[in-house]
Amino acid sequence: MAYKIAFFGDDFTGSTDALETLEEMGLDTVLFTGIPTKDQLKTFEDKQAIGVAGMTRTLPTGEIEKELKAVFDLFSKMEIRHVHYKVCSTFDSSPDVGSIGKAIDIGAETFSAHVVPLIVGAPYLGRFCAFGNLFARMGTGQKGEVFRLDRHPSMSKHPVTPAKESDLRRHLAQQTGKKISLVDVTQLEQSAAEIVSQVDEKEEKTTVVLFDVMTEQHLEKIGEVLERLSKQHQPLFSVGSSAVSKALCASWKKTGELLPRVEWPQLKPATPLLVLSGSCAVVTGRQIEHALENGFAEVAVSGEKLLSGSNEMYIVSIAEKVLHDMQQGKSVIVHTSIGPDDTRVEGTRNVLTQQGAGGYEINTRTARLYGKALAQIADHVLQSFVLERLVVAGGDTSSLFAREFGIEAVEMVAPIVPGAPLCRIHAKKAHIHGVTINFKGGQVGDLDYFLRMENGD
Repeated sequence: MAYKIAFFGDDFTGSTDALETLEEMGLDTVLFTGIPTKDQLKTFEDKQAIGVAGMTRTLPTGEIEKELKAVFDLFSKMEIRHVHYKVCSTFDSSPDVGSIGKAIDIGAETFSAHVVPLIVGAPYLGRFCAFGNLFARMGTGQKGEVFRLDRHPSMSKHPVTPAKESDLRRHLAQQTGKKISLVDVTQLEQSAAEIVSQVDEKEEKTTVVLFDVMTEQHLEKIGEVLERLSKQHQPLFSVGSSAVSKALCASWKKTGELLPRVEWPQLKPATPLLVLSGSCAVVTGRQIEHALENGFAEVAVSGEKLLSGSNEMYIVSIAEKVLHDMQQGKSVIVHTSIGPDDTRVEGTRNVLTQQGAGGYEINTRTARLYGKALAQIADHVLQSFVLERLVVAGGDTSSLFAREFGIEAVEMVAPIVPGAPLCRIHAKKAHIHGVTINFKGGQVGDLDYFLRMENGD
């Protein structure tokens, strides 16, 4: 089996973002929730690309190597042209948690990389990189004000990895000792051949090369550069947002190697809809409030009660409440908070602190707590109620939800909004196999996101 590209995503919503990018550009892709077995690879042997959804974004730096090395070792034994370590388009990371620098060190060693391209800017998601500095819209896509990352209303206040530095070179230098150079917007006016010749002149054994990205045309040029580099070394190990896939696919399209997909099944209504949110993002909070104002029922989940001794009974009681509302034809949102100022956020933190957790461990344990609880609630509901569609909100929560829920792999069904496609579940559990699911990050989507998912707009 030969693949054009294989990727590892540092969380689940980021992985479905990469899946969507490849599928929309015409590359048949499957996304696994763990290291695929030989039998699983054989089941999807017709695919041109594969991905593995990880959760390294929430892992302490010391724990990243164990998860990442196993996947990279597998990729190194396969026939693959490009290997992509997929990170969030807002570059969520720190020296202590979700270290992208650590991932670069592991990948560079595994694939004997001389040059590691780094592409983060994704104009189609409202992410722009200029002279090494990252800018992001509030939300994704074409709406919302653009902020420098360290002044972004949400990302500058991220509970685990707040953005304190917008210059990605400075940010990454805190996580790796490797040399970091830049191909800026002015250099992107040169030909791909000229850029490659400059990149190849780097003196260090391994150099991370950050590319500015402001336009789709920049991505096409960068794709040509990556293809030229891959002819010198395969697999070529690159790091970045879904812009890596977008750039490569744009290059393959230009050479006629790939034809973008233009037709997708029309999204049908799915009433009642079940939404499970472990996000405390401002955008998701507003989306929840809007859905509740427009007829959705809600079930509020208390982290404090989940941490109590009656956890199992509490989860069953929530699931039964959800079932009752859905049997009445109501769409339901199960949420752990409505925005970052919800009192439940602080309440959960206080209990975890009393239990001895501190720093980033609080957020890691919170994500695990919510991911597991929401998966158990959904599993209980689906054993008694046939659902067409699920929505899971929250990047950190999604990774843990997918594994706890029993998802082995997903395939894309149709695009919804950039970065959050509708997917179909492959699983051993009969009651969830074939169900469609949408994973969305906390910042993704417009105000009416959940209404659109219900109505099929």
